[in-house]
Amino acid sequence: MPTGPKLDAAAIATNMAEIHPPLSPAAAVVAAHRCLFCFDAPCIRACPTGIDIPSFIRKITTDNLAGAGRTILSANILGASCARVCPTAVLCEGACVLHSRGESPVEIGRLQRHATDYVFERQLQVLPSAATATGFRVAVLGGGPAGLGCAAELAQLGHGVTVFEKRPHAGGLNTHGIAYYKMKPDVSLAEVEMVAGLGVEFRRGVEVGRDIPMANLERDFAALFLGFGLGGGRRLGIPGENLPGVVEAVDWIEQLHTRPLDTVAVGESVAVIGGGNTALDAVNQARRLGARQVVVIYRRGVDDLPAYDFERQLALQGGAEFLFYTTPVAILADAAGAVSGIRLAATRALRTGDPELDRNTAQVMAVDMVIKAVGQEKPGAILRQLLPDLALNPDGTVRHDATTGQTNLPRVFTGGDCANGGREVVNAVAEGKRAARSIHALLTGKAVTGPVQSSRAGVTGNPWGAGFDQPIRVAPVARKHSSKEDAHGGPVR
Repeated sequence: MPTGPKLDAAAIATNMAEIHPPLSPAAAVVAAHRCLFCFDAPCIRACPTGIDIPSFIRKITTDNLAGAGRTILSANILGASCARVCPTAVLCEGACVLHSRGESPVEIGRLQRHATDYVFERQLQVLPSAATATGFRVAVLGGGPAGLGCAAELAQLGHGVTVFEKRPHAGGLNTHGIAYYKMKPDVSLAEVEMVAGLGVEFRRGVEVGRDIPMANLERDFAALFLGFGLGGGRRLGIPGENLPGVVEAVDWIEQLHTRPLDTVAVGESVAVIGGGNTALDAVNQARRLGARQVVVIYRRGVDDLPAYDFERQLALQGGAEFLFYTTPVAILADAAGAVSGIRLAATRALRTGDPELDRNTAQVMAVDMVIKAVGQEKPGAILRQLLPDLALNPDGTVRHDATTGQTNLPRVFTGGDCANGGREVVNAVAEGKRAARSIHALLTGKAVTGPVQSSRAGVTGNPWGAGFDQPIRVAPVARKHSSKEDAHGGPVR
């Protein structure tokens, strides 16, 4: 069967159903009562936005869902998205003290969704009105998670904010690039409307440098926040890369958010190049769209996969195959010019850890679609055009103060992917919020701090307890592979 839609709408809707459905009200109360409501809670410190997790969970136990939602959204304006897409196993849930008792952690992510769903479904206004207007205007370039986090905080501090977003819809990857079975675009768009409800102006479909000169923004606004996402996908640099049927993972995933799912083309046999979370999102969605076979091709070993292990397990459960220590050297075409296969070669790890290609081991695998997920370009080129004096790092990200988000240009701040190279949504929100507070301090001379949850457990000095000020990250326990798995990480057949 040629590349194209494979299943009808009903079958795809079933396949794309959420992998973590919402808790029922009764189940949410039971889950909430498992929390120990730690005073010096490690889950707070593990949350980059510093949500007071014990507080919002306690509110759930008393049926105060609006209050729980307020606690979450006042710390993280994208709390509904993060409830669905955060890697909770290495953040809040990974830090849960119940682990030390040999128990499963509190289901913080699902409880957070329970509270935020209550707020959004009822369109409740749970955030306070904006502070007295300061008279300052700030331009936010990019309407993704970092830009939204910055814009929401600035608006609540009393500043006039305009977000410039080149797409028709704001939200960044939350709107256009999250795996469909994790979160639907409507969740992200509702969050954008909440930010707009704080008084933030959105100018959608406006690309800075094309539709409006950067000089105009520098003239008309007291400060700028750069919240650009990453650029296009990196090239493999191999023959056949431009054939029809070879697609970038982020572009292909975007089709799932902008078109009816039963019109999105997928191959019968699909090769996914790369081992990150985006690659595995593509794998899982290709299977759910009807691909008969999906193979992940990764040039390093299973222990080197940058994707989270739970993403790999999900892919395995969905029937995906993994080829480790393997890399593509050419994509092949049939007589009609369509993808017919991919030539592969083995790699071996050098002492430095880098993979070395062995071209004497070439093999051909028949596929009719190739999805590339080997990373995205940093936005250095466009930034050099817009702000020639802006300092960049060698990798093309923006050089900045990690604490304040300030760049070498005093009135220009940054956060999110263009600054950190690509991290989680929650990190981007935190960086945008932190930059907003720094912008506020620059413009008004007034610092904004906290919240800080002080410890009472024998700590002297001024301990930190809010993840927004000092986040931690839980190191996941090294996974021991089952004897039922082969060297490629797949089940023995």
